[in-house]
Amino acid sequence: MCDCMVCERINRIKNGKNPYFVRELNTGYIVMGDCQRFTGYTLFLCKQHVTELHFLAPEFRDEFLHEMSVVAEAVYNAFQPDKLNYELLGAGRGVHMHWHIFPRRSGDTPKNGPVWQLGDLLYAQESIPSQEELENLKIRLNTELDKLV
Repeated sequence: MCDCMVCERINRIKNGKNPYFVRELNTGYIVMGDCQRFTGYTLFLCKQHVTELHFLAPEFRDEFLHEMSVVAEAVYNAFQPDKLNYELLGAGRGVHMHWHIFPRRSGDTPKNGPVWQLGDLLYAQESIPSQEELENLKIRLNTELDKLV
């Protein structure tokens, strides 16, 4: 059995049990972040359980990077941030590559810098969207994805 948090989330998508699921693309799954301290925070989960870009076959890697940029453009269009921050992570349980796309706005953190400076505030209970808020975020993002894919 795989002990990977990303694989678990993908399995919940496949079983229709991941409320954060937005859309499947050829190389990955788009999900809204569990917490929305940064409105529109989105993840793109690689379909392949690998730790590094260079472990992907070249054609798959190129499409994965292209699709990530399309997801980012849709996030930008849907949520109109001042800037997007992109991070390709794969640490933690299971070490599975996934993109974090953070819509950033002026003054959204106490000082300039990465979102991680917020520590536990990033995952504060008040940042968890209600079911209605989550559906609205997904509709906004899917509307923009429809224009791009």
